[in-house]
Amino acid sequence: MGKTFQIAVIPGDGTGPEVVAEGLKVLKAVEKKGEGVFTFIPFDLGGKRYLKTGDILPDAELAELKKMDAIYLGAIGHPEVKPGILEKGLLLKLRFDLDQYINLRPVILYPGVETPLKNKRPEDIDFIVIRENTEGLYAGAGGFLKKGTADEVAVQESVNTRKGVERCIRYAFELCQKRNRKRKLTLCGKTNVLTFASDLWDRVFHEVAKEYPQVTIDYAHVDAVCMWMVKNPEWFDVIVTDNLFGDIITDLGAMIQGGMGIAAGGNINPQGVSMFEPIGGSAPKYTGKNIINPLAAIGAAQMMLVHLGLEQAALQVEKAIRAVVKNDIKDLTAGKMGYTTQEVGDLVVSYL
Repeated sequence: MGKTFQIAVIPGDGTGPEVVAEGLKVLKAVEKKGEGVFTFIPFDLGGKRYLKTGDILPDAELAELKKMDAIYLGAIGHPEVKPGILEKGLLLKLRFDLDQYINLRPVILYPGVETPLKNKRPEDIDFIVIRENTEGLYAGAGGFLKKGTADEVAVQESVNTRKGVERCIRYAFELCQKRNRKRKLTLCGKTNVLTFASDLWDRVFHEVAKEYPQVTIDYAHVDAVCMWMVKNPEWFDVIVTDNLFGDIITDLGAMIQGGMGIAAGGNINPQGVSMFEPIGGSAPKYTGKNIINPLAAIGAAQMMLVHLGLEQAALQVEKAIRAVVKNDIKDLTAGKMGYTTQEVGDLVVSYL
């Protein structure tokens, strides 16, 4: 009998419950193999609840989430809820209150998946982006002056602390060394314009690098990173960057690895509760049609297994995902997979 884990499940909005169901199906199959024992605890959070009760993330439920071993999230976003309410009140609050200071985004092109990049193969697109997840422009510092007038001023400040920058960079070095591929870590910034924040990131990066002589270091402006991710993605191994730049380049990464249907991510607190999710959002237009691609959600479950220390089980799930995209699904687009959402989940289980 494997170790027991308490997993908070937030199916969320739109197609979130559909893809989460397939991820849970895979985790239950892992459990049957004796790799671990999972207790899934549902949390009704998201747009529907907000519209019904006005609640976003009550303190009592936040306290319960802090007791979990991990959080498995489907999607948050409802067309009837004004943008920013759920993102700030739920997603960002979870990241900040649970101190999930690392956003971890693998960019992997699986065999059989098409990339929009000409002549690029799976061996060319295999890197990880580490995004600082609790500071920067997303910290919420700033405000308005003379709002609503012709003289209005809006200020949004990027907050970067030595502690926040260093722990993110140190995590990146550790992962790069453990990953043991090219052992190359690229700092993505904008030192020629954002002189204060970038100076802090650059100084800490080079200071910490002295402790990791096995890792080759590199620097590129964020605009150059975007260009090289398209032209020469094979140059990258691990990229570390701040909150805003990471948000942008990881969506570009999702596109070059085949689209949002295959992209998964984790919001990591190495010493606390981490949260794993598909990247594609709630996709409300596909809700209830049983045609949405669940592989990103299953990939998020696979990342959660790694985080929980069930690396052998995680490897088996990744192999199953690779087999499905190589042998069965020829198009990752919703409605064009040739299989229903539930059938894709069944295919992954069959390869386990």
